[in-house]
Amino acid sequence: MTLDNQPVQALTLLENRTYDELQVGDTASLTRTLTKADIELFAILSGDVNPAHLDEAYAKASPFHKVIAHGMWGGTLISTVLGTRLPGPGTIYLGQQLRFTRPVGLGDMVTVTLTVKSKGEKHHVLLDCVCTNQLGQAVITGEAEVLAPTEKIRREATALPELHLVRHERFGQLMALVKGQAPIRCAVVCPHDLPSLSATLEAARAGLIHPVLVGDRSLTEAVAREHQLDLVGCDWAEVHGTSPALQHAMALARAGTVEALMQGDVPADLLLHALVSHQTGLRAHRRISHAYVADVPDYAKPLLITDAAVNLTPSLADKRDIVQNAIDLARTLGLDEPKVAILSAVDGVNSALSSSMDAAALSKMLERHQIAGGIVDGPLGFDAAISPRIAQLKHPHSPVAGQADILVVPTMETGDMLVKQLTLLADADVAGIVLGARVPVILGNATDSARTRLASAALALLVSRAEGQLTSLHP
Repeated sequence: MTLDNQPVQALTLLENRTYDELQVGDTASLTRTLTKADIELFAILSGDVNPAHLDEAYAKASPFHKVIAHGMWGGTLISTVLGTRLPGPGTIYLGQQLRFTRPVGLGDMVTVTLTVKSKGEKHHVLLDCVCTNQLGQAVITGEAEVLAPTEKIRREATALPELHLVRHERFGQLMALVKGQAPIRCAVVCPHDLPSLSATLEAARAGLIHPVLVGDRSLTEAVAREHQLDLVGCDWAEVHGTSPALQHAMALARAGTVEALMQGDVPADLLLHALVSHQTGLRAHRRISHAYVADVPDYAKPLLITDAAVNLTPSLADKRDIVQNAIDLARTLGLDEPKVAILSAVDGVNSALSSSMDAAALSKMLERHQIAGGIVDGPLGFDAAISPRIAQLKHPHSPVAGQADILVVPTMETGDMLVKQLTLLADADVAGIVLGARVPVILGNATDSARTRLASAALALLVSRAEGQLTSLHP
């Protein structure tokens, strides 16, 4: 007797074959294609992080990696057939003897076929196991022994939860951009707490920054002793008090002694206030703004969001600088002509909604060469900006909709909510950098992951090295 060869997920009704019903020669099979997600899921569940499975470059260099790959499949897929098809629910798997005769690679289609070979005492059943690839070649052969069920079971299959593997690949691409570059000297203002000091030392170990610790040395060293952190290689600027430390760090940047600043144990608003001071700050030719770079697992490329941390309710002139700062950052990340979506709550110009009016004006500024280096369109809703399907419905002729690289939010409030939603609901990693000052500035957050902290330091390095090299308009 042969059972239908249908995907496991298509089985909505499970029915076993009891020991008495089984006959020698009964057979069942299923077919499955080996995917990268299969291997990654197995690694997550088993803890097996063998590079022959997970590192494509290593695997290609190894003549044995494919054999290992179908070794994990052998037991799993055979067990699936035994538990769902032959004999089915109620089966107890006793053991197996398998031989792996050919390698299986990503994209190969494997068909598992089990055939009842013999029936023994006490409900023992022996089954032949053969796995073949899409060419009909045997890749696994052997036998499985089970205790067949004695009671008839017929029931609906349990619905499985949807599985979603989260991958963060964009920050890996970011780190590749800084590979081989010399570290920048970075003034860390008041590194008196564990999060800021840890972030500093992680960035230093990664070769991204050479730290200049600006603040109370005794406080910093106390944190380092408590948490066994090594401060060897750090430079020091002994300054007591938050305000004097901020002023000293600004002076180091103005003098060209450091190429970036990093927030330590100091409130962000105090740092930003010192940064924009006309007398002692680091103002340049543009409005200072902040940009997040989000690594969103289900989005095909890095997503820049601006401004969600510096400008509370930016004017149209402010937004022009915010857009230009973000375009320059995107180009630093390797995007020749980044696509900029000016977000609003509506998809058309509405005189009662200032964000839509500003979006229309910013789009026009691109035509008048007041913004350069990118493609700007708006107003666009968030959905139309990032979803190709919705973009096709709402803005089929937009050069930006459905493929935005940069999202420009109406206010800091909306930007902050958007970033937190991406982080908490979409599993995004988000790094950030302050732009438009004489040097890039890294803002810290106690909730940042190690990957996010390193990405922020990498952004600072890239922006620092790119200063003066961009060809965009600087009015």
